[in-house]
Amino acid sequence: MEQIVIGRNPVCEALRAGRAINKIYLARGMKSAATADIINLAREKQVPVQNVDKQFLDRLAPGTVHQGVIAQAAPYAYVELEDILAAVKDADPLLVLLDEVTDPHNLGAVIRSADAAGAHGVIIPRRRAAAVTSVVVKSSAGAVEFLPVARVGNIARTIELLKERGIWVVGAHPDAPQLVWDAPLTGPLAIVIGGEDKGLGRLVREKCDMLVKLPMAGRVNSLNASVAAALVLFDAVRQRSRG
Repeated sequence: MEQIVIGRNPVCEALRAGRAINKIYLARGMKSAATADIINLAREKQVPVQNVDKQFLDRLAPGTVHQGVIAQAAPYAYVELEDILAAVKDADPLLVLLDEVTDPHNLGAVIRSADAAGAHGVIIPRRRAAAVTSVVVKSSAGAVEFLPVARVGNIARTIELLKERGIWVVGAHPDAPQLVWDAPLTGPLAIVIGGEDKGLGRLVREKCDMLVKLPMAGRVNSLNASVAAALVLFDAVRQRSRG
């Protein structure tokens, strides 16, 4: 089953990443400067480009801001956890695990932050969680084309496997005993972020080596999952850069 890729930047990144794209639709009347990169990359990859009415794109991706560009692509190719670990060369692994994050916009934003922070992969559960859809691709600004995503049957069991591989597992939880910047986030590391409604599940919390929290001075006692992931990730980047 095909997947659509929506928006100029996500389509460009899909082309650059070598994703199998069957056709690209461009809205008629777009300025050439806005589509030059897409057209050049499509020509290089031998992907057909078709000019269509804007209304056709509106029907293809209802309710989205498509920017006049939509591609029909092959389904997103997940990887195995072992593939992510095997690809880490000359560096300590930095991974993000998501425990039942169901909002595709959150998943896309986490992938975008993880890519920006230099993480090696994102791990999501197969059930009760957002999958990589066209909304996720757009929300990630194309980062999902470069950062591998693995789907696993059980996050708690995956944490056990990572610990067996010598990876320190840190979960973000509002009732954690220490602040994130007081915690050691260097070395092989997996950061676990909970879902939008319930946060980290009990079993997942228990499996983590350590729990950390972000300082909250306002009246809202929690942060969006993608914001929490970005803050913990970049504190890990800060600590790693010191040594």
